[in-house]
Amino acid sequence: MDQPVFKADDTTYDVTKQIGFLIRKASQRHLAIFSDLLAPLSLTPAQFTTLCTLRDHGECSQADLVRATAVDQATIRGVVERLEARGLIQMSRSSDDGRKVIMWLTTMGAATLEAAIPQARRITEETLKNLNPAERFALEFLLQKISE
Repeated sequence: MDQPVFKADDTTYDVTKQIGFLIRKASQRHLAIFSDLLAPLSLTPAQFTTLCTLRDHGECSQADLVRATAVDQATIRGVVERLEARGLIQMSRSSDDGRKVIMWLTTMGAATLEAAIPQARRITEETLKNLNPAERFALEFLLQKISE
């Protein structure tokens, strides 16, 4: 008879010490802080990132946004639809390629983003509050390296 692969007394693998678990836990904490501080503006992290990208890059296609934001195609579609419905972005067909939809930040979108930026800084500060400057630098460096 086969023995179970994992025994209840086997402590050689602690899931709570694994990188995926720790990243997910840190992400959940960050998202809770984000939600609390940006609740008055009703922006999700993907919406905020999209607005920042449009501010920084100007007019973008949906494919451009996917590349620049690291938000997948299916998600970005819903994000831009909700942002357009709120009047924060506008969309129209490209004059060069009628199949391509171009989007850009509206005046209201720019104002909403301007109001969100101070809170976004607070979100980062609150997320990192338990780290000293060297730890903050190391964390950012290592996360960028892992993300490559």
